[in-house]
Amino acid sequence: MSRPFKLEGCWTAMTSPFSADGRVLDLNRWEAQLKFQAAGGVRGVVPCGTTGEAPTLEVAEQRTLIAKAVEVAKPLGLGVIGGAGSNSTHHAVELHRMVAATGADAALHVAPYYNKPSQEGIYRHFMAIADSCDLPIVLYSIPGRCGVAILPETVERLASHPNIVAIKEATGSLDSASEIRRRCALPILSGDDSLTIGFQSVGAIGVVSVVSNLVPERVQALVEACNRNDFDSARTTHEQLLPLAKGLLSLDVNPVPVKTAMSLLGRDSGALRLPLCAPSDAVKRQIGELLKAQGLATPVQAVRA
Repeated sequence: MSRPFKLEGCWTAMTSPFSADGRVLDLNRWEAQLKFQAAGGVRGVVPCGTTGEAPTLEVAEQRTLIAKAVEVAKPLGLGVIGGAGSNSTHHAVELHRMVAATGADAALHVAPYYNKPSQEGIYRHFMAIADSCDLPIVLYSIPGRCGVAILPETVERLASHPNIVAIKEATGSLDSASEIRRRCALPILSGDDSLTIGFQSVGAIGVVSVVSNLVPERVQALVEACNRNDFDSARTTHEQLLPLAKGLLSLDVNPVPVKTAMSLLGRDSGALRLPLCAPSDAVKRQIGELLKAQGLATPVQAVRA
């Protein structure tokens, strides 16, 4: 039986901070980013997911980031969901046990990518992980990255396992989220910032957010407003954040725009690992304008002002 932990709220999909050359982790900056999230009042952090460039991390680096998050963030009241997904079931089980050993609250497991398994294969994959140790699992359905979705009927089957405690729905489909809610009581977290209010209107309880790397307090306020059925207030916040949410996920592939934004704000080196690379100067300018419109002046903008 998995141990319970509170899921409602904003969970920040953390970027992985690298040295300027991208070769090693910058743990001092990592600690500062975790403390920034705690000060912003979010529910928790999700290291080593898509936004954390998980495919380019060594297992030892994943372990270091998640363990450091547990060490720094949990005493500050944040939950920690460590990324552990793989398209190899055997490897996913190994990563799951590694995350459990760090003391994290749960592990995030993406649908198997590249293999394009059947729904039966997806079901067996997650059941094997769930049976491997007593650590809660948050499913992660993102067909745009994986080539396959975890369909609602499969989610319904998986929800019967006590170690499977939630799903991050990044399908971009309100129909999918609605169908999951109709079929079972598994908690849903939105996987798209621009759809958070829509997903919560059909039963989601929070979001795994990219935008909260920049404005954690605003995303948390949006989720809290939805959860108390104050959709007038939520809509105001949603409309304010929408240009930023759309820009960070459309100007380049995630996490290129958000790491660029954090670099402009003096909060990250902005380094990315190949095959991801820095955006064009035109995109950087657009990101700077988005930040300025949100009242987030970059150091350069602040000097010019």
